[in-house]
Amino acid sequence: MTEDRTTDETDGGADERAGESDLEYTATELMVTTAARELRDDESVLVGVGVPNLACNLAKRTHAPDLRMIYESGTIDSDPSSLPLSIGDPVLATGAVGVVPMFEGFSKYLQAGRIDVGFLGGAQIDRRGNINSTVIGDYEDPTVRLPGSGGACEIASNAHRTLVITPHQKRRFPEEVDFVTSPGYVGGREGREELGLRGGPEAIITDLAVMRFDEAGELYVDTLHPDVSREDVQEATGWDLAFADDVGTTSIPTAEELRLLREDLDPEGVYLE
Repeated sequence: MTEDRTTDETDGGADERAGESDLEYTATELMVTTAARELRDDESVLVGVGVPNLACNLAKRTHAPDLRMIYESGTIDSDPSSLPLSIGDPVLATGAVGVVPMFEGFSKYLQAGRIDVGFLGGAQIDRRGNINSTVIGDYEDPTVRLPGSGGACEIASNAHRTLVITPHQKRRFPEEVDFVTSPGYVGGREGREELGLRGGPEAIITDLAVMRFDEAGELYVDTLHPDVSREDVQEATGWDLAFADDVGTTSIPTAEELRLLREDLDPEGVYLE
C-alpha cells in the first residue's frame, strides 16, 4: 500500500467528484475527511486536539456549519480561527458561546446526555470496541504503564455515539484489550445497556479501512480504503475479522476538502505530516 492513493468513486458521488480521481492525498488526510463525513449538521461533538480536531473543523467548514464543538477545557460551541495546539489554547475561546469550568462541561453537558458525538483513541481496541489506554500487560505488573483514562471513560459511557481514528496495526487491535479503560459493547449491545451506558462506538476509522459494529456489537469491515485488500486489513488485526457482504471502497477526499485542510486548517502540517 502506498501513502498517496487514487480511486474511482463507488458511493454514487462520482458526478460531484468527476475529474478528482487523480488527486494525491495522504493516509492521514483520508482518515480526516472520512471522519468529518461521519458528523452531522446541528450535532454537538466533544473534541480533542490532533486529527479529531481537524475532522470536526473540516465538517464545520463543509457540510455541517451548525456543528457545535465542545472542548474538554470547557469552551462551548467553539469556532477557532486557527488550529488549536492544545485543549487549553486561548484560540478556542474566541467566538465561543461560553467558557465553563471543566467540571461543568463534563457534568452538565456530557454526563447529562447533551453530547451527541465523542472522539476517542487508545493503545488497544478490541473486537467489541473496548479501548485500553491504561496498561499493556498485567495491571499489577505491566509491560507499559499508559496515561490512563482522562475523560475517555466518561465520553465512552455518556456520548450518544463515539468515533475512533487510529492507525491500523496488529498490536493496536488485539481480540481482547489488556484493560478496559473505555467501554465499548461490553458483553455485547445488551451488556452495554445492562450497565446503564448511553450510545456506544459507531465507527473506527483507520489508515486501512472503516469498521462498524454489527447487531451483536462486534466489529466488521464496512469499506476498504483505495488500494487496500482484505488481506492487508486481516494481517493488521489480532482476530478473524468479519467483512460486510458488500464491502465498499472508502470515498476519497475532494479537492475542496484537501484545500481546506492544507491551506486553512493545518497549513504548517502539524498533524497532516
